[in-house]
Amino acid sequence: MNRRSFLRGAAGAGLALGAGLPAVRLRPAASPAGPSPSQVEARYYVKLPDREIECRLCPRSCRLGDKERGYCGVRENQGGAYYTLVYGKACTLNVDPIEKKPFFHVLPGTTALSMATAGCNVNCKFCQNWEISQVRPEQVDHFDLSPEAAAAKAVSSGCPSIAYTYSEPIVFFEYMYDTARQARSRGVRSLVVTGGYVNPGPLADLLGVVDAVKVDLKGFSEGFYKAYVRGALGPVLETVRAVAASKVWLEVVYLVIPTLNDRPEDLRAMARWLHDTAGPDVPVHFSRFHPMYLMKNLPPTPVSTLEAARETALAQGLRFVYIGNVPGHEAESTVCPGCRQTVIRRLGYAVDTSRLKKGQCASCGTAIPGIWA
Repeated sequence: MNRRSFLRGAAGAGLALGAGLPAVRLRPAASPAGPSPSQVEARYYVKLPDREIECRLCPRSCRLGDKERGYCGVRENQGGAYYTLVYGKACTLNVDPIEKKPFFHVLPGTTALSMATAGCNVNCKFCQNWEISQVRPEQVDHFDLSPEAAAAKAVSSGCPSIAYTYSEPIVFFEYMYDTARQARSRGVRSLVVTGGYVNPGPLADLLGVVDAVKVDLKGFSEGFYKAYVRGALGPVLETVRAVAASKVWLEVVYLVIPTLNDRPEDLRAMARWLHDTAGPDVPVHFSRFHPMYLMKNLPPTPVSTLEAARETALAQGLRFVYIGNVPGHEAESTVCPGCRQTVIRRLGYAVDTSRLKKGQCASCGTAIPGIWA
């Protein structure tokens, strides 16, 4: 691809990560109320006396009486048995550029069938998808989509992957797991976009059926997680550690929020921890914050702050560090750590991979880690 063709493609693609590329809407028409919630028994719980249960899916370990729901709002105790209310109940289904997730070292330039249900097991004050993540399934329009149908839709849409995204896919674990198995049987990869707040057992099972995980590391202090996420950092770090130790591809996103999680010492400590835990080749994305949901009092992140964060991470030995939500920034592109030539050029969702040959830099032959085929 020459420069003129690349720029023409960039103009057609338009915008940068997180910024309004019109998605291909695949959602069928549904009534305002949508179908009724599912009645599929949940995994990862134990039965207790007096029809109580304890959920073992995530670190919250919700202990629930009859007719009570977990913190996520989408799993319910019914007479001493635990049910997921969102199995096969998608509330959104789009074809997205894979870079929008963002995955930069997974099938660049392709599309992913992106799906979600209602619900989340944390409550980020800066959530960009709060309309579906912070509601119960009865409060959002949804439609029936079986795991088999989702996998078939990916094939018919020309998507080599399915992304479980938008809300928190851990809360629709059973649905995601079964869809990933159906996708794999059809040669379609599965990508998980998660906050990483999950117990080790379920995570280990999930890693057996998916191909890549992007963890949103929302801060690097317990204080930040407690105040602004209503979760805990420790389990998320264990998720990063487990994915890094597996055969599943890992990328990490860090949303840099002015005055809250942008302290240079925290960013330095995080970069050092990622280098030591996941290795120098884990892609790290520093993403620009925009006022959202319950956090509209802060300004967008200064680009200079993102650039400083990137330099800090590079100084700690990380080799693939990106800046997101800044259209046209040079740090969108992938640079060969061997010869410093650009091997994947990005301008928003326009992607030129002509300098990447079978996972290697075309200039010097250095291997670029990732999933390329």
